[in-house]
Amino acid sequence: MEKFDIDKVKFDEKGLIAAIAQDEKSGNILMIAWMNREALEKTLALRKAHYWSRSRNKLWFKGEESGNVQEVKNIYIDCDMDAVVMKVNQIGGAACHTGFDTCFFREIKEDGTITGCGEKVFNPEDVYGKK
Repeated sequence: MEKFDIDKVKFDEKGLIAAIAQDEKSGNILMIAWMNREALEKTLALRKAHYWSRSRNKLWFKGEESGNVQEVKNIYIDCDMDAVVMKVNQIGGAACHTGFDTCFFREIKEDGTITGCGEKVFNPEDVYGKK
């Protein structure tokens, strides 16, 4: 059995890899975010999702403000070692900062229209305040 070597992970020029969170029970894709080395190390060690926020330029523990933590059940790395998929238990029912269960709550139809298809779990203003 091979031991995972984080030094073999191919972080991009900004030191990041793509990280996809998938609901362990439903299989729904909840979100995509970015991880730097520290985020990946913390996620592996604590089995709670940590990401790198490109907009805030800081490490981010998923659920630090909302309480909607992602318990990591399985972590998979792709063949190029430059992306991960995590099967998670989404605590609180919402992965998206907009209050939806998934960040992928809009579908683009064949005719070019876009329609909502997700479930809103919370009001973001109640959780994060007005911005």
